[in-house]
Amino acid sequence: MFRPAPELALGKKLELGVEMPGRTHWDAVLDRLQTTALVEVGRRLQVDVSEASLVHLQSNLVVALPAARLVVRVAGAGSLDAVSSSVEVTRWLRSCGFPCVEPVGSPFLWEDKVLSAWKLLDLDADRPPSGSELGQVLRQLHDQAPPPFELRRLTDPLSDAAAAVNSPTGMAEGDRRWLSGRIGQMRRHWEELAPAQTRGLIHGDAHPGNLFRLQWGGGLVLGDWDGVSLGPREWDLVQIHYFARRFKRYDESDLEQFTQSYAWDVRDWEGFEHLMLLREIYSLSSYIWRAATEPWARDEVAHRVQTLREGDATAAWNSPQRQPWR
Repeated sequence: MFRPAPELALGKKLELGVEMPGRTHWDAVLDRLQTTALVEVGRRLQVDVSEASLVHLQSNLVVALPAARLVVRVAGAGSLDAVSSSVEVTRWLRSCGFPCVEPVGSPFLWEDKVLSAWKLLDLDADRPPSGSELGQVLRQLHDQAPPPFELRRLTDPLSDAAAAVNSPTGMAEGDRRWLSGRIGQMRRHWEELAPAQTRGLIHGDAHPGNLFRLQWGGGLVLGDWDGVSLGPREWDLVQIHYFARRFKRYDESDLEQFTQSYAWDVRDWEGFEHLMLLREIYSLSSYIWRAATEPWARDEVAHRVQTLREGDATAAWNSPQRQPWR
């Protein structure tokens, strides 16, 4: 049975009050947002920014502005180029009739954060999208011609993980040395990658938790475009398999629906396991950055690295998304 990622999507308003990893830091961010940055959002877009509420917290923070029918996504200052690309690409894709989230205005820097505004969605939480529907949407995306403007290429997906490992972290020194060596090895695998599919436009984080069903009409929209780039289509196709393997969120039926709908099985490609491992290491970066100050992230990095060092491809990993606010 298809089980969507339990992350908190755009348009789902939540009540605050349950402790969550990293919440103290982001509470302070929200306080500053309400008094300064959201005022600037309101000024730039000429909208009402009252009654802001925290919607989502993971690598990004999402704040809902119900009166303005907007959400504001807050990312790190180093993500300005990625967020700018996501705005440009989604605006172009919507003009082509592709079902994706709709940006409003342009992203901007505020202190050490990047803010971008998007139209608020009314979502049908009771009818999560299926693996088949994700396959259909990805097939439609991958059949798109490249955009008529310059777009970054996915040349080194492990650059952030490498930077995180080489920064002051809460990792054990033995784990840090092992992971640094493994990253070097996987970078060589990436350079030698021989994709079976044509390289082209890819989403970068294509799993069912980023596909949303609208409450009215039942249409679908694909969100979270910070990883959009030109690269191997296989990078998008392994994501649902990574979630099935490490988080047990999808079963074989989901994977078969996805494969049949997309009309190609990435598991038949000889580079599948290499790309799966690369995707697993790629996913470590946000946890490593937070491990120096947040015990839950330090424990999770240690757990994941241990399973990787032991070659355990079936061990379940944990995610703070399993501890949402009510």
